[in-house]
Amino acid sequence: MLLGAIPLFLMEAVGQDNTPKYSNEFLTLGVGARAFGMGAQGVAFVNDVTSGYWNPAGLLRVSPDHQLMLMHSSYFAGIANYDFGAFTTRVADSSRIAFSVIRFSVDDIPDTRFLFDADGRIDYSRIQFFSASDYAFLVSYAQSVPFLGGVQVGGNVKVIRRIAGDFSKAWGFGFDFGAQKSVRSWQLGLSARDIFGTFNVWSHNDDQFREVFNDTGNDVPVSTTEITLPRLILGIARAFEIREIFSVLGSVELQTTLDGKRNTVIRSNFASIDPSFGLEVGYNNAIFLRFGTGQFQRIKEFSGDNAWRHQPAAGIGFKIRELTIDYALTDVGDQAEGLYSHVFSIKVDFNEKGS
Repeated sequence: MLLGAIPLFLMEAVGQDNTPKYSNEFLTLGVGARAFGMGAQGVAFVNDVTSGYWNPAGLLRVSPDHQLMLMHSSYFAGIANYDFGAFTTRVADSSRIAFSVIRFSVDDIPDTRFLFDADGRIDYSRIQFFSASDYAFLVSYAQSVPFLGGVQVGGNVKVIRRIAGDFSKAWGFGFDFGAQKSVRSWQLGLSARDIFGTFNVWSHNDDQFREVFNDTGNDVPVSTTEITLPRLILGIARAFEIREIFSVLGSVELQTTLDGKRNTVIRSNFASIDPSFGLEVGYNNAIFLRFGTGQFQRIKEFSGDNAWRHQPAAGIGFKIRELTIDYALTDVGDQAEGLYSHVFSIKVDFNEKGS
C-alpha cells in the first residue's frame, strides 16, 4: 500500500505549480573525466566504478576484482570545487557492490553580519567565513538476471547531506535503479534516479540570523521538506573496431525530467527531454580522444532573436597497465569565455593474487 501511494503522491506533486525544480542539482553534474569528455553521459556504456553514479547495472561490466577512482574539478574559476571518490569490489561471479562519495562545495564565503562594531565602524577583522557544501553517499549493488535474457540490473541507496555553515542543514534519502542490455554491438541502458522521490528535510538555526533578518525585513526561514522528483535517462551506444587497433564508441542519451517545463529541446508541463551525444576514439586500448555535447537550450539574444546553445566537451585518456588517467574540458558557461572547467580523474585496477 505504501509503495503504491508514493508514485501517486509524486504524480500529484508534478502537476502543482510549486513543484521544486533543480533540487539536489549537484547530483546531475556527472562523474569521471571520461563521461564528461563525452558530453556528461554514460548510462548505456559505463563499465567501471563510476557505474554507481551513472547506472549501477554497469558494475557487472567491471573487469578487475577491485577498482578505485578519484576525481576533482573546479567550477567558475575555482569558486566551487567538485570531488568524487568510489570503490567497487566483486561479491560473487554475478554480483558486485560499490561505495561512492560526492562533494560539491563553495568554501570561504564571507559572513559580514558582524562587519560593524558596537560604534558603527567597519572592522574587517570581524568577518567570518563558512562553507556551503553538498554531500552524497551511495551504496550500489548490481546483479545479473539470467531469466530476463541476460539483462543486468542494479540499484543505489543514497544519503544526502547538505550544509550551509551553521545556518541550515538537511538530510536526504533516496533510491536509484538501473538496467543494461547488450545486443550484438549495441549497448542499451536505462537509469531511473530518485525513483520514489528523494526527500531532503531542512532545519534552520534561526538564532544565527533572526535578529539581522528582522532588522532588514527578510522572512525568517522555517524547517521544510524538499522533494527531488524522478528523472529517467535512456541511453544507446555502439562500439566499432577498425583493424583491431582502433576503436570507436558512439552514444546518445535522452534525459527526461518530471518536475515541469524546462528549457530543453522537448518540453511540456509534465516532462522535459534533453538529448546529449558522445564519441570516443581509442588507439590500442591505451590512448583515447573524446568529444561530446549536450545541455541544449533556446536563448533569447539581445537582438530579440532566439538561438540554440549547447555545452560542448572534449577529453583525452591514457591507460597504462592498471592505471587510467583521464582529462576533460567542459564549457559550463554555455560557451562563455573563462567558464571552462577542467576535470581530472585517476582510476586504479586491483586483482586478487593469481587471478
